[in-house]
Amino acid sequence: MHIDQWLNTIPALSVYLIVGGVIMIESLGIPLPGEIVLVSSALLASQTDHISPLWVGVFASVGAIVGDSIGYTIGRKGGHRLFAWAGRKFPKHFGPKHIEKAKGIFEKRGVWAVFFGRFIAFLRILAGPLAGSLHMPYRKFLAANALGGIVWAGGTTAAVYYLGIVAEKWLSRFSYFGLGAAVIAGIVISIVVKKRMTHVEEDEETETKEPAPVTER
Repeated sequence: MHIDQWLNTIPALSVYLIVGGVIMIESLGIPLPGEIVLVSSALLASQTDHISPLWVGVFASVGAIVGDSIGYTIGRKGGHRLFAWAGRKFPKHFGPKHIEKAKGIFEKRGVWAVFFGRFIAFLRILAGPLAGSLHMPYRKFLAANALGGIVWAGGTTAAVYYLGIVAEKWLSRFSYFGLGAAVIAGIVISIVVKKRMTHVEEDEETETKEPAPVTER
């Protein structure tokens, strides 16, 4: 079966439900790849006729809003216990330093942290539970949460969908040699950027570890 035929056999409703479900669970505070699922579904919509980007965006928005609202309720009733448990289970995502950093952002930015947090993976997971544990008024939280969810889900879906259409038309005229060269170039650039970032981080750590010079009196 050709890849196009296989893609067209995927039920549209199952795609919508997976998108909404994964994003909702992620918004509860569980680290799932919600953004990856959304991007993949939007790209799939650009390659098939039966999957609508509109419904991908709608289900993603609903999942984000509902998930954050449930996370808010959980955080309001037992935020401290939740973060302590999450820190033990997922120390890389919910360690004490991560939680304190996120709390500082929320206490300083308020509803703006909820809105813009939807675009940042780390804050997207913690937005609901943190806002609830800090007793942010639910009306303000809901307004920022809904607006952020719609803009994030709708904007991401639209951008990926139209980029997918443009890429398909472009690649259809592109030779396999050129496609392979583009893929190799992308991998090389990623490796170079990663190495540069590693060197920068090592330099910063070295600077912080070096003791301050003692001045003579």
